[in-house]
Amino acid sequence: ELTRAVSHAVHVPVIASGGAAGPEHLLAALEAGADAVLAASIFHDGDLTVADIKAWLASRGIEVRP
Repeated sequence: ELTRAVSHAVHVPVIASGGAAGPEHLLAALEAGADAVLAASIFHDGDLTVADIKAWLASRGIEVRP
């Protein structure tokens, strides 16, 4: 709800950062209106890579940078 509210209230790009436990949380932030997402701690265990997340998001129709 907060990401959606901020995205609608401002006229600058919004980058959602913090609290993502998995790729579904990143997708939720983007669907809520974030222009981009930032993740760090979800990679610490080594279960997921940046490439994994990008592929997962791309498979759901989200445009990702190469």
